[in-house]
Amino acid sequence: MKTLMVFDFDHTVVDDNSDTWVIRCLPGQTLPDSVKKSYRKGHWTEFMGRVMNYIGSQEVSPDRVRSVMETIPFTAGMTDLLTFIAEHKSTIHCIVISDSNTMFIDWILHASGLRAAVDQVFTNPAKFNELGYMEVQCYHSHDCNRCPVNLCKKKVLELYLSEQSDAGVVYERVFYVGDGGNDLCPTSCLRGHDVAMPRKGYTLEKLLAKLEGQEDDTSLKAKVIAWSSGTDILQELKWHL
Repeated sequence: MKTLMVFDFDHTVVDDNSDTWVIRCLPGQTLPDSVKKSYRKGHWTEFMGRVMNYIGSQEVSPDRVRSVMETIPFTAGMTDLLTFIAEHKSTIHCIVISDSNTMFIDWILHASGLRAAVDQVFTNPAKFNELGYMEVQCYHSHDCNRCPVNLCKKKVLELYLSEQSDAGVVYERVFYVGDGGNDLCPTSCLRGHDVAMPRKGYTLEKLLAKLEGQEDDTSLKAKVIAWSSGTDILQELKWHL
């Protein structure tokens, strides 16, 4: 029987937001108000498209963007946790479901030597166009009214579990590790022996606490264990193996 580790990326695997970290590659490390004020709630990916377009227009090279992204710090204890997962691939599967993009996540994981820990990454596709500007697309479209228009993490997780099941892979336990509001939806498809792991002091912890307080609520079956560092998660994982 295998264990599945599901990670959010920003403020979970890494200790910052990769989408805002990229601003550091600009000479003045700041966006003009015209770009800053163009964000609409629930449409972050479209906003990031404009951010990357502006960065490209400032003649910041793809190599410069990459080298800045590779300096983002990992959350304490996360490299140890991912190293442990990489060393136990026969029993632990690991996926990332993130509202970042394919390039940022791949660069960061490769630079740290931890890409081998992660079996699959589900995030917004990104590529450089012929002008050398990064383009970011929405991961998918969905009809969930709780999630941003570009990504419902529950839909991604349910599809992954169903495909794995069809391939004969059954997970004894699923750990969902995250921090943000968009990590709430996927916790509702966890089973009673699965574990929802919100980061202490972040939005997901507060949202799950509200759900736990509702005795008639049926959408959260999983056990909730909050974490402060990758070390906390590693201890929990080892305890269940």
